[in-house]
Amino acid sequence: MSATTYQQLWRRLTPLYEDGEAKAIVRTILEERFGLSMADILCYGTERMKADELERFEQMMVRLGKSEPVQYVLGEAAFMGRRLHVEPGVLIPRPETETLCQWVEEIWKDEAPSILDIGCGSGCIAVTLALDIPGAQVTAFDISQKALEVTRRNATAFNAGVTVVEMDILKVAEKADVKRAFDIIVSNPPYVCKHEAQEMHPNVLRYEPDIALFVPDNDPLLFYKAIARHARRALRQGGQLFFECNPDHLEDTIRMLEDEGFSDVETLEDPFGKPRFAKGSVKD
Repeated sequence: MSATTYQQLWRRLTPLYEDGEAKAIVRTILEERFGLSMADILCYGTERMKADELERFEQMMVRLGKSEPVQYVLGEAAFMGRRLHVEPGVLIPRPETETLCQWVEEIWKDEAPSILDIGCGSGCIAVTLALDIPGAQVTAFDISQKALEVTRRNATAFNAGVTVVEMDILKVAEKADVKRAFDIIVSNPPYVCKHEAQEMHPNVLRYEPDIALFVPDNDPLLFYKAIARHARRALRQGGQLFFECNPDHLEDTIRMLEDEGFSDVETLEDPFGKPRFAKGSVKD
């Protein structure tokens, strides 16, 4: 790769992204991996890069040109003021999920609760709550070996007290011998219906794990029902279940929680004004 201007670089991504997003992706790579500020870029910093830097940058551009998310190319994603390791095989943390963590923290920050994160993925929720709620004891479930590996890595990197357990919640929900061990159960389970895939960006469909995204069109609350059944028995009296939801199925989620015996069911909007979160309490 020969010396190239910033404009030439971001225009390579415009077949996949709008101009603004293409610029932001290239700026992120240049800043995070090559230490170039926006001022450096505007002063022709890309044209002064060394040969080995140009080679590494070109490798990244090739991956980006194949729709691979920039977070996977960098190997990290920003979440709640931290940079967590991510890689193909785990869901990339979304800004909306920060609101879910903030909701939990606002209610339980002074309680030193026992927390279970079901479907931990990268560990973004589990690690965040372990670090931000003093005295919290956090357990993280997932069925994916890759997710468990990445969650452990992030917990270790931040010295967060998270116990990571391989578990299939669809099977656990049917077990009778469940102890009331938790004050909080929190989950961002798969909630995208298969028919919605046609509206999604290629970088999601090609690279992010189907197991963390999709549910059958005929059973959009598949994981929500299983988690609610487990939570109803695993939460202590006064405990709470927190969900991130598909806004299209939020009303159905509320009714399901009430049918499962949860009280004081509430909802919360995400930063973009969409009703995306639900919470229910166990009174007995």
